[in-house]
Amino acid sequence: MDRLLGREKVAIPTFGRKTMRKKLALLLAGVMAATVVVTGTSQASAAEDTSKLNLIKPGSLVVCMTLQFVPQMYLNKRGAPTGYDYELLRKLAKDLGLTLEIRNTDFNGLLAGISAKQCDMTSVGLRRTAARELSMTYAGEYMPYQTILATQARNKREATRAAWNVAGVKITCLKGAVECAAIKDNFPNASVVEFPTQDGALLEVASGRADAGVLVTAIFGGYSKTNPGVLKRVPLDPPIGSYFGNWTVQLGNTALATRLQKWLCDAQASGLMAKTFRRAMGYPLPAEPTCVK
Repeated sequence: MDRLLGREKVAIPTFGRKTMRKKLALLLAGVMAATVVVTGTSQASAAEDTSKLNLIKPGSLVVCMTLQFVPQMYLNKRGAPTGYDYELLRKLAKDLGLTLEIRNTDFNGLLAGISAKQCDMTSVGLRRTAARELSMTYAGEYMPYQTILATQARNKREATRAAWNVAGVKITCLKGAVECAAIKDNFPNASVVEFPTQDGALLEVASGRADAGVLVTAIFGGYSKTNPGVLKRVPLDPPIGSYFGNWTVQLGNTALATRLQKWLCDAQASGLMAKTFRRAMGYPLPAEPTCVK
């Protein structure tokens, strides 16, 4: 692993809670203060011409992330970014000969950031949806997810959709995530309770103020590792769903999207993606979708 030099200033601002004008004002002021600059000691791919990738800062790759999801992407004890996404991005930036800048924001701020052209790309494993395709361009799948229902370890409710799809049942999710829509689709009679952070959504379940939460296995595994015996997975049959999350870029930036897709395909073919996933996530990368460069 190459040695990295870095200047780090990390904060987690909150965006997207009032009017759109205030959202963007907070974004412009806050995202800039939540930047981590990571510079490699050597320049790989010296012949690569990145001038046509439409980057917001020539020579830099600015990435919006939500560093809250252990072990996929988070801040370690020293306040430095780490996890699967970060390791891929670090290698990507080195291969392109770019400085990596990570702008750490909450989930809603991240979506606003790419729309407001404050980031070149997002790395948070976004699922492709028709609504999101109106504000960003997808640039390749890299992160497998399975969507599950989790509840308190002592909860005795049956593991059937019918048992959870009743009035009065409260099910949490991360605000703006596709898991909120999954609750409405699978449990239309239950109440959806959205939270600006995943930790808040999980705490509501752990405390008993909510009955369950819908989230992905990667987040559930990270939470259970640090909070053993608090929550359990409800073994619904069939599961709520599974998908591969994507990198995204600014709407219409096909040059960058194409380059990222090629890099992901190369990382998949070389085994880099599987190796990085296993090291960061702690289990093998599931079968990957066919890569199209």
